[in-house]
Amino acid sequence: MDFNNYQRMAISTAVYPKDKKDAITYTAFGLVSEAGEVCGKLKKVIRDGQGLDSMTDEEIEATVKELGDTLWYCATLAEELGFSLSYIAAQNITKLYARQKAGTIGGSGDDR
Repeated sequence: MDFNNYQRMAISTAVYPKDKKDAITYTAFGLVSEAGEVCGKLKKVIRDGQGLDSMTDEEIEATVKELGDTLWYCATLAEELGFSLSYIAAQNITKLYARQKAGTIGGSGDDR
């Protein structure tokens, strides 16, 4: 599935405030919340002493489902901001390749 098709399909399932400001806030909060759930799944594996390299199939599947939820919120937030996921992906890879070429892929700061 390509990014733009996914985004169209995700938007067709969206149920949240229609006011632009509220929609942006709602989807941004949802993205952070779901990302936290991904981290929570991984944290529990570490806490229980199992180690991430020996996650069970069930733990991996649960984490993948949470990743899917983050993708949904990323797609809907992009939509609310007026951008396609493919545009965002292209901008991101262009930025990363430029950093790689400049030898600044590591480090910190947005403008490196």
